[in-house]
Amino acid sequence: MKKQDEYVAKTEKILEPMMDEHGFELVDVEYVKEGGNYILRAYIDKEGGITINDCELINRALSDKLDEEDFIDDAYILEVSSPGLGRQLKKDKDYIRSIGKDIDIKLYKDIELTENGKKIKAKEFTGRLDGFDEETVTVFLGEETVVFDRKDVAVIRLSIDF
Repeated sequence: MKKQDEYVAKTEKILEPMMDEHGFELVDVEYVKEGGNYILRAYIDKEGGITINDCELINRALSDKLDEEDFIDDAYILEVSSPGLGRQLKKDKDYIRSIGKDIDIKLYKDIELTENGKKIKAKEFTGRLDGFDEETVTVFLGEETVVFDRKDVAVIRLSIDF
């Protein structure tokens, strides 16, 4: 297990009881290097949306627990955040929650589809998430249903329509 994955797994384990206690959902945890700094970032949510006070509450509790356990070797910045409106779908529970919702899907490379009777090549699509399994994601693109291989998908996120 890579150091980064170990940090994420241990942080998730610390956060689980906090999430249960406050009725929050742990959406994701990531440990990344951005602009020369390591960042340990936890995304949390709840029915009706997360507030800045919710983030502060979990940030303080998590910071104390991380200081206690002291398993991260590097200096890092701790962030607790809402996943945002255009949240990325990563875990099965994200997909389940998003069935029937509009999503933006970006592939690693172009594929050829027929749109309005014309063949087009593209790697970014917006459609309705109709289903998924371990290997595929099914999206209704307005005229047809397309099954994408998950290995070909770079990013799927909820679509924001203003």
